[in-house]
Amino acid sequence: MRKLKMNKVFFLAVLLAALVAGCGDSDKGALAGSGNPGAPLTPPTVTAITPPDGSTLVCPNTAVITATFSKAMNPATINTTTFTLSTNGANVSGTVTYVAATDVATFTPTTALAASTTFTVTITTGVMDTFGNALAADKVWTFTTSPPCPPPPPPSAGLGAACSYGVLAGTTVTNTGATTVRGDLGLSPGSAITGFQDPPANTYVGSGTHTAGLGLVTGTIHLTDPPPPSATSAAAGQAALTVAYLDLAGRTAPAPATVAGDLGGLRLAPGLYKSTSTLGITGTLTLDGGGNANAIWIFQVASSLTTMSNSSIVLAGSASSHNIFWQVGSSATLGTNSTFNGSILALTDITLTTGATLNGRALARNGAVTLDTNMVNVPACP
Repeated sequence: MRKLKMNKVFFLAVLLAALVAGCGDSDKGALAGSGNPGAPLTPPTVTAITPPDGSTLVCPNTAVITATFSKAMNPATINTTTFTLSTNGANVSGTVTYVAATDVATFTPTTALAASTTFTVTITTGVMDTFGNALAADKVWTFTTSPPCPPPPPPSAGLGAACSYGVLAGTTVTNTGATTVRGDLGLSPGSAITGFQDPPANTYVGSGTHTAGLGLVTGTIHLTDPPPPSATSAAAGQAALTVAYLDLAGRTAPAPATVAGDLGGLRLAPGLYKSTSTLGITGTLTLDGGGNANAIWIFQVASSLTTMSNSSIVLAGSASSHNIFWQVGSSATLGTNSTFNGSILALTDITLTTGATLNGRALARNGAVTLDTNMVNVPACP
């Protein structure tokens, strides 16, 4: 009996030790990360940068320097002391912002960078995550600017027959609520427009199906105009849109500035900007023309464009919405109550969610345009 009790005690002791060890290892693994970059004890890392390390021909007047972190960071530690840009040992003046939604920090130079010059970007171990963990080592990379970049020209043929359209789609146009389109609305080759008031006598509606609603179009509704297409028909607009889209997508000069993630918090000079994936706007993006009313902005977005609720694009320095072009490789979505400036030329769909304002054009080549209680203000055509 005594031997049996001893065996039971021994067995329970071994079992307890195993449980304690197992719990200890699990907690330790969780704290250390167990491969999870967001774990409390895992130091942060820089997972992506722009411009890429060693890149050349970076346009000096549109350079944007960004770093994407592996986890949420403490914004107070990301500043002009811990995130610097320098050349020949001297720091470049600029501002530093951090967007918590995307874990992206951005250094924006105060003025255009020197041309044909090599710059060094340094993010020091002074940056910390929200748990107080610092970078394990400084993150350092370099890039070289090109000779001075001329501003990009607008699309070679302008927007042509698409210029008067506030909304132009390929498959359907659907509206909910009291949307106002201050310009023309068109659909081709699709056959169904939904949600706009029956047009007045001087407004032409083509051969498709028009289901009336609360939306108002101050210009002309072109619903798959019958052939032959006139110079202002939706078919002519789609042809002009295709030409402009391909022109913008093929631009390589001046050397595009690489942008990624979120443009919120940036102040961008006129120029050509390129994203190799998705692009978003949280908060405010400022486009500053520097006093030039003819300044051009071209954004090449390889995938989708999404703006967050209450975000805005602010124009400064004589910038005009007529001279801003967003070439989008898939679809674009404007967030609730957001304000957007520029013409969106999308390969597929464009969605304006409730209350969004577009000072520009929603031009969808192959897909639908969907609206919900929006204001679309079409800039004057040349």
